[in-house]
Amino acid sequence: MNDNTIPKNVRKIHLIAVCGTGMGALACMLKELGYEVTGSDQKVYPPMSDFLSDKGIRLSSGYNEKNLSYRPDLVVVGNAVRKDNPEVVKMNDMGLFFCSMPQALNHFAARDKKPILITGTHGKTTTSSIMAWLLYKAGLDPTYMIGGILKNFNSNYRIGKGEHIVIEGDEYDTAFFDKGAKFLHFDPHIAVLTSVEFDHADIFNDLDHVKQTFGKFLSGMSSKSTLLAFDNDPNIAGLIKDRHCRIQNYGKKADSFWKLYGISINPPWTGFDVLKNNAPFGSFKTQLMGEHNLLNALSAIAVADNLMVPVDVISEGLETFQNVKRRQEIRGVKNGITVMDDFAHHPTAVRETIRAVKPFCTGGRLIAVFEPRTNSSMRNIFQETYTLSFDKADMVCIRKPPLLEKIPVDERFSAEQLVDDLKHRDANANYFPDTDSIIEFLCREAASGDTVLIMSNGGFDNIHERLLKAL
Repeated sequence: MNDNTIPKNVRKIHLIAVCGTGMGALACMLKELGYEVTGSDQKVYPPMSDFLSDKGIRLSSGYNEKNLSYRPDLVVVGNAVRKDNPEVVKMNDMGLFFCSMPQALNHFAARDKKPILITGTHGKTTTSSIMAWLLYKAGLDPTYMIGGILKNFNSNYRIGKGEHIVIEGDEYDTAFFDKGAKFLHFDPHIAVLTSVEFDHADIFNDLDHVKQTFGKFLSGMSSKSTLLAFDNDPNIAGLIKDRHCRIQNYGKKADSFWKLYGISINPPWTGFDVLKNNAPFGSFKTQLMGEHNLLNALSAIAVADNLMVPVDVISEGLETFQNVKRRQEIRGVKNGITVMDDFAHHPTAVRETIRAVKPFCTGGRLIAVFEPRTNSSMRNIFQETYTLSFDKADMVCIRKPPLLEKIPVDERFSAEQLVDDLKHRDANANYFPDTDSIIEFLCREAASGDTVLIMSNGGFDNIHERLLKAL
C-alpha cells in the first residue's frame, strides 16, 4: 500500500511492537472499540504481557512472518520498528494495509471528537493527566491516551462517550515510513505548548530542528483552534508570532492572560491563586510539588475554563488529582527514609524536580540519585548543563550510563566528569559504576528524615524496591 490510508470495514488489526506504552494502550482501545486485535513484540514479558492478555489480545513473542498468516485487515507499525523487520517485509509482500500509531489513534479514537493536544518538551504527561481528570470530574466523560499511568484511573488510556479526547502530543518521529512528528497527525480543538528545548538527540540535529517541527505543528492550527502558550520561553515567543489560531499566554508575567501568583507551601499541599485577564479567577490547592507543576496545572485550568468547566469543579479536580506513576511518586518509607521515583532525565526536568521536592524535605536531606539513559542524556551535549541541575540537592549520586556502548565514543556523556564538575561547585557528589554500589552507599549514608529522589526514564535495575528492601 502506497498512501498508508486506512481501509473501510476493518475488523482484524495486528500491532507490531505492541508492548510499548503507547502501542499497548492503542491495542486495548481498539479491543474495547470492538476490533479483533493481535500483537507481537521482540520481548513479551510482564507486566505489559499480562495486561494485554487479560484484555483478550493474542500476543506473539518475537517477530515472525507467520504472525500475519491470518491476514489482518490493518497492520499498525510502531515507531521503533525498522523496515527490515520480518513482519514488515511480509506485510509488504502480502500487500496489507498499514499505518502508524498516531494515524490509528486519530482514525479510530479521535474521529468525531475534539482533540485537546498537550505538547512541549516538558510536562506533557502531567498536564495531560490533570486535563483528563478535570474533564472527568466535570462529567464530560473524556477519552484520553497518555504516556503515563494516571493513578486516579490506574490506566494510561480511557474510552469515554464525551466529545473530547486528551492526547499527549509527542514531537518524536512517527514511523520508519513517516519521519514527521507524531503530533502532526492531529487537528487540535485546543492545544497547550509548555516548553520548547533541545531534546531527542537521536532524531533532532539541534534546537533549530526542534523549533522547525513545533513551527510546522503551529502552522497547521486553524483560526478555529485555541493555543495556550507558556509565557516565559523565548523559543515559544518566537514560534507563536503571526499564527492563525487564537492564543492565550499563561504563566507569571504581568501581561499574560492567565497568571499564577500567591504560591504557598504547607506540606503536603501547595496553594496558589489565578488571575484571568487581570481579574481574580480562583484560589486552588494541590498535592503536586513545584512551580513547574503549578504551571502545568494553570494550563489545564485555562483549557477547562475554555470548555466552560465551573471553577468549583476545577478546584475539586485539582485537590483530588493523584498525579501520575513515576512522577514524584513515593515508592515507600523505611526507617524514616522516603524513597521517591521520578521520570526526570532532561537537565531542565532534573533541576525543576529537585527544586520542587526540596521544600517538602523538612525533616532531613534531599539525596538526588540520577541515571542518564536516554539517547540525549547519554551524549555529551548536556555535559555542562547538568552541572547546574543539582544545586538544591544536599547529596548527589550519579550512575554511569548503562547503555554507553550505543553512543559513538567521541559523543559519550561522562558521569565521572559531571561528579568532578559538581564537586567544583561544592556539591556532595558521588560517582557509581553500577546500581548495586549506589544501594550499598545509601544504606550506609541515608538517615531517618532523608528523602532519596531517584531520577531515570528507565527501570534503573528496580533500584526503588531493592533499596527499600535493603534499608
